[in-house]
Amino acid sequence: MLWLIPLVFVWAGVWWYFLSKKAYPSLRLSSTKAFAGYPVPVKAKIKQWLPLLRVASLILLLVAIARPQTSFDEEKVTTEGIDIVLAIDVSGSMLSEDFSPNRIGAAKREAMEFVDSRPHDRIGMVVFSGESFTQCPITIDHAVLKSQIDKVQNGLMEDGTAIGNGLATCVDRLRESTAKSRVVILMTDGVNNRGSVSPEDAADIAVQYKTRVYTVGIGTNGKARTPVAMGPDGKLIFDYVAVEIDEARLKQIAKKTGGQYFRATDNKTLKAIYAQIDKLEKTKIEVSAYQRKTEKFYAFVLLAGFFLMIEILLRYLVVRAIP
Repeated sequence: MLWLIPLVFVWAGVWWYFLSKKAYPSLRLSSTKAFAGYPVPVKAKIKQWLPLLRVASLILLLVAIARPQTSFDEEKVTTEGIDIVLAIDVSGSMLSEDFSPNRIGAAKREAMEFVDSRPHDRIGMVVFSGESFTQCPITIDHAVLKSQIDKVQNGLMEDGTAIGNGLATCVDRLRESTAKSRVVILMTDGVNNRGSVSPEDAADIAVQYKTRVYTVGIGTNGKARTPVAMGPDGKLIFDYVAVEIDEARLKQIAKKTGGQYFRATDNKTLKAIYAQIDKLEKTKIEVSAYQRKTEKFYAFVLLAGFFLMIEILLRYLVVRAIP
């Protein structure tokens, strides 16, 4: 119907050109020069513009027939349910600069992007070094979670690498979870050398609570620029140190719990690892869509009727022609 509107303008142009040129004079004069100094009457001007009211009415009626509507869409989302805990090593070696800006910075950035890609899952975070604690319990409020990820830094607790404690804390966060799937993503760049719980015992606990563990060894191959001491001015002193990751133990934890082990050597591979884990642990979503429409043509009909009524009243009461 809307495509007919241009035809209305064509019709109006043709009518204006041909019919408005046709005159029906009741008095013939040989010359109109005697009336040249007189102004054009207001009624004559009104009569010239009356066709515009009829054209506007016709256009408004076409828009009304096209039936404009507003729609309100509502979706009911049902998820299969996956609870995830991110475990990030915050030991001193995570300040190594083989990643940009360093290992902790890269881990935080990719963790935030991973959270954004899982809008329907509950996610929490645990940090560990020589000991471990929960930075954020599992939550669906991802804005709060991301603010807590942003606050992660080295020096929050005793230095060292307590992989077992970190994993055990993650499993404890998921212990009372009612989700169909429980997942831990554990990231570390070192060898277990602290903690009261061994990585093997922590893996057994994860198996007991049906928790899959994806382990990520973070660090370049060879040597990396790593902080080795604190200078007298309070600034870190860096040196190139060999990267040592307990890959055998991380692989064992992943295999025992039904997860996988990954090795991240730079920012690009770390991003790819998170993307792969995202695909492996994809949430099943059921969406029921509801749509409610509201008719909006009434205003166009009323306005068209108003313009048409004004045009008729002016034509037959104000500027009517007398034969």
